[in-house]
Amino acid sequence: MNLIWLEDFLALAPTGNFSRAAEERHSSQPAFSRRIRALEAWVGAELFDRSTQPARLTEVGEWFLEVAQDLLARVSRVPGDAKRLADASSVTLRLASTHALSFTFLPRWLRGLEATAALESVQLMSDVLQRCETLMQEGKAQFVLSHAHAQAPGALDADTYLAIQVGDDELIPVCSPNEQGDARHILGAEASVPLLHYSEESGLGRIIRSVFDRRLAAAPTVFTAHAASVLRTMALDGRGVAWLPRTLVEDDLEARRLLPAGGKEWSVPVAIKLYRERELSGKAAEALWQAVTTQQTSATN
Repeated sequence: MNLIWLEDFLALAPTGNFSRAAEERHSSQPAFSRRIRALEAWVGAELFDRSTQPARLTEVGEWFLEVAQDLLARVSRVPGDAKRLADASSVTLRLASTHALSFTFLPRWLRGLEATAALESVQLMSDVLQRCETLMQEGKAQFVLSHAHAQAPGALDADTYLAIQVGDDELIPVCSPNEQGDARHILGAEASVPLLHYSEESGLGRIIRSVFDRRLAAAPTVFTAHAASVLRTMALDGRGVAWLPRTLVEDDLEARRLLPAGGKEWSVPVAIKLYRERELSGKAAEALWQAVTTQQTSATN
């Protein structure tokens, strides 16, 4: 029995129209009809009464409709069920993190957790937020670590997922100093400040656009990139103003390699959040979540 036959059957069952169902299945009608006949031969009974137009399900066909739906539903669950079964005994944590946090916050945060959780093995997937969200939705990541802001909710802020704030950060507009040692650009004081922007896939870009979209409409974007580390390099080179996480540029600000390009009204406080599915499988994943919640409870007491 071929699973394609079941999909053909379910396409034909609602209408009994062979030509319409064949078109829906991107198949020629003769080929489609042969597959329905092959399915009936495998079942051992006719599933459609072809004496009427359109065709109607026979009594066996009515019974098989529920069977076919159940079979396909079971098949679709196999990869996810297999992954959950493997996770249950696995000591490897699958963690997706945005680029900016992978280089700065993540190492220190993991060291802090090791006091209460035995992290034997961590598989890190570092990417832009959009890709991290997809990894979680596809079941390829158990956790996602990212910046978050109330004005820029993402796919993981839905009720399907749980989240806990594990840190704080701030997006600061920065630029290189000029010859006099002052900020090369000042937001609000110049008619046109060259901007170093994040791409559409970037979570930090999502936040900046949500908070400052109208105020930056007239400013030219001179460079775009996924990663904050790339924009930091361009800012150091004097190319323009970039909103960078304080966790990334603390040393640059202290050494005055980079300077704030505006007052506090141009900075954006952001949370650092850890996301997970509501149904979390695996002892290692549960141990990590327990350690995180314990750590946050202790910090607030």
